[in-house]
Amino acid sequence: MSEEPNREIARNSLLLKSFPKSYVDTLLARSTWHSYDRGETLFLHGETARSIHIVIDGWIKLYRIAANGGETVVSVFTKGESFGEAVAFKNRKYPVSAEAVTASQVIQIPSNVLLDMMRKDLDVSVEILASTFTHLHSLVSQLEQLKAQTGAQRVAEFLLEFCDEEAGSSMVTLPYDKVLIAGRLGMKPESLSRAFAKLKPLGVRISRNHASIDDIERLREYTEEDPATSWNKVL
Repeated sequence: MSEEPNREIARNSLLLKSFPKSYVDTLLARSTWHSYDRGETLFLHGETARSIHIVIDGWIKLYRIAANGGETVVSVFTKGESFGEAVAFKNRKYPVSAEAVTASQVIQIPSNVLLDMMRKDLDVSVEILASTFTHLHSLVSQLEQLKAQTGAQRVAEFLLEFCDEEAGSSMVTLPYDKVLIAGRLGMKPESLSRAFAKLKPLGVRISRNHASIDDIERLREYTEEDPATSWNKVL
């Protein structure tokens, strides 16, 4: 798993992309690389956090089990995204469990290695703060989407996040379990299915765990429309 393409994904992750190359190389040399099968556990609620995780490939869900035995999906992460920073820096217990939704590849960076860098170089601390701010901004954006966009628009924006191209057509790989996508977007599974159907006139087709997008720019314009306009066009 330690081939150069995978290292490049790690270097370009939100957590590490602003770090000096020498620091990133040191972190990756001290990290462990793991492959997980679908359904395999990364860590459990209550275990002590000592690593920061970066997803190289696949999908990872964070979840909690309620007192009644029901599962609540807290968040879902995919290629280039990191999680576990806050609890790992304090060696606290995980407030959630993590599981691979699909076959996945993950890097675990020992938190003590990164903390040593932060103590020795103020610039590293600044980059970590910037990364934390970006995470927070992402959460605020998700809240804004819930209030300002229709379900179909949220699904469209979700698909655009994983397009490698800026224009033209694209094929996006999705988790097998659409319940996770619904949870990430603040929707019920049946609402997600209806949203996918509403995107068909815009050139979006779903086949199992793949989404085919005919025109990325057209879909992006749709996400920016006033909801009242999109209701008239698609509903």
